[in-house]
Amino acid sequence: MAAKDKQVIDDETRVDTDALAIPNVAPRTASLVQIYGKGAPRRLPLEGDVLTLGRGDTNDVMLDHDNVSRFHAEVLNKKDHYAIVDKGSTNGTFVNDRRVKKEHLLNSGDLVKIGGSIFKFISGTDIEGLYFEEIYRMTIIDGLTEIHNKRYLLEFLEREMARCARYKRPMSLIMFDVDHFKKINDTHGHIAGDYVLKRLASLVNEKIRREELFARYGGEEFTVVMPESGAEQAATFAEKVRELIQTAEFNFDTMKIDVTVSLGVGEMQQGHQTPLDFIQYADHALYAAKRNGRNRVEIASAFP
Repeated sequence: MAAKDKQVIDDETRVDTDALAIPNVAPRTASLVQIYGKGAPRRLPLEGDVLTLGRGDTNDVMLDHDNVSRFHAEVLNKKDHYAIVDKGSTNGTFVNDRRVKKEHLLNSGDLVKIGGSIFKFISGTDIEGLYFEEIYRMTIIDGLTEIHNKRYLLEFLEREMARCARYKRPMSLIMFDVDHFKKINDTHGHIAGDYVLKRLASLVNEKIRREELFARYGGEEFTVVMPESGAEQAATFAEKVRELIQTAEFNFDTMKIDVTVSLGVGEMQQGHQTPLDFIQYADHALYAAKRNGRNRVEIASAFP
């Protein structure tokens, strides 16, 4: 190619500066959404450089719990990321059930536990959408155990009871709770008690089939709804749950916690008109299991 021809090409070539420009990205925002504990639900925007959390009234977020230290933790805005730091608290700060020892990088969706409160860290450009999505999730999911809650349980039962009655199909309900749970809290502390409930829920949830429902009824009490299952089949599953919990290891920090459960099984009867009728029926069997020594399964034998 002649030098003159090359010069023409060079003269006609224009650098597209727009293609090299940095795109106009929406500013990065983040929040902590309290999904469990006193004060939930609430959103805490992370707008400044530091957000402090603790029992003391000088904190940005005051958490009025005995197991929260006066200056418990702080969230740092590092411009390109967010991090949480435990400030030497007595009972610790946990991210996704792991105790924070130093500065811990936060990723969107992380669960932060401080005392009896759980916060979800959300980050992104559509922070409002993420927040309202989390609020909806809180209407059907228990914040501590991350399984379905009582509200969803009652809705599920009402729907399934009508279906089973219409097609004359069996359905059973298992009610169970943690034996001597108050003693666990008193001996090891409420944070350890929360750990027991969460780990127990995780273990059992792995055994639940798609058509069944596992929910937290309240406190340390749980329920499993088993459509298309009679009482004997449900009792067999309940016994597997009992053995699973008895043999599982519950280790919180350096503490080993012995955990057992008592379970009651009831099969839906013709006289059950509402979900509460059905729940009460299985609950009678649960209390029989507790009266008869705990760490056992009892079947409701007659409609009261």
